[in-house]
Amino acid sequence: MAAAAGVTGWARSRWARLNGPGRLGGIDLARGLAVVGMLAAHLLVIEPLVAGRPDTWLDIVNGRSSILFATLAGVSLAIVTGGRTPLRGGARVRASGRIAVRAGLLWIIGLLLISTGVPVYVILPAYAILFLLALPFVGLRARTLFFIAVGLALVMPFVQVGLDDLPIWSSVLGEALSAAIGWAYPFPTWIAFVLTGMALGRLDLRSLSVQGILLCAGAAVTTVTYSMAVISGSSAVAEQQGFFAAVWTARAHSTGLLEVIGSGAFAVTVIAACLLLCRTALRWVVLPLRAVGSMPLTAYTAQLLVWAVVSASVLGTTRALTPFRELEPFWPITVGIIVGCTAWALLVGRGPLEAAIDTAARWMVREPGRPVAESTPPARG
Repeated sequence: MAAAAGVTGWARSRWARLNGPGRLGGIDLARGLAVVGMLAAHLLVIEPLVAGRPDTWLDIVNGRSSILFATLAGVSLAIVTGGRTPLRGGARVRASGRIAVRAGLLWIIGLLLISTGVPVYVILPAYAILFLLALPFVGLRARTLFFIAVGLALVMPFVQVGLDDLPIWSSVLGEALSAAIGWAYPFPTWIAFVLTGMALGRLDLRSLSVQGILLCAGAAVTTVTYSMAVISGSSAVAEQQGFFAAVWTARAHSTGLLEVIGSGAFAVTVIAACLLLCRTALRWVVLPLRAVGSMPLTAYTAQLLVWAVVSASVLGTTRALTPFRELEPFWPITVGIIVGCTAWALLVGRGPLEAAIDTAARWMVREPGRPVAESTPPARG
């Protein structure tokens, strides 16, 4: 009887971690969608978006999935630093120290993934830098964070054009430096997405009114911004016609003004929609995606490791993008990750990489007078 009760209690604790009142299922769902979106962007050949052609609508994942990831990173940072009420004093110092440790570990994991030779722009080095850049802002409340994020979103695309034209990127060391700092996701501009997420995390994300306002505001800004891009004739060709044209673009991965505002607002819209959906019975239908979103680092890393192993075994190299896509790996890898993450979440609990990094951060930055094993677990997002 005792053994059966122990097993039952253990199973309930795993279930409660994914579905309990302390968990924002909508945030997990948004992370899961971001993971699947990045898988699609990596593994599928996607035609440029044409509004009148539904077969091209999948292009929505390009650029926007990684921006959604960055925005969700900000939400998580806000949650672990106090949620609606920012931490103060020693608690804030400890939380900031643990974030810094996580950033260092993410950077190392990112470099290891780059070393596999898989032909994708690994986002983790950029994540690490963005985590560090976010530290001075963890004591701020939602309104201030929103104002700073909007200011950066409006100003930094103009600066980014100049930064991207620096001679260093065409030098011998430019490619290595770009990979090491994740310049495909340039932190001077992308910090706006993280701060937007932190502002969201300082709100009452369980409130129906807050969710509704975010959905409407995000959808309105997204629609207006991308409409402006269409009406003004923004395009990859137009970007070559001068400085302002290079800024005035919504092209994915351009870091142009319209992309930053439009895709940032799109990320807010997706997050709000996921929070609203998870207020309904559909939260059980999307549980596998929520499981993926509960361990995004593990899912992202697993994708690249599987890619490297399969590509090296079948193609004899990890660096061939088109031949690997011709193997049609999207569905096997995606289904495998969803099934694996769901099983792990329900049978074991926290993702292995997430658990390892959290343990390391807590070991290196301990609460005074308390062993690391007794540390209070962080708030969950």
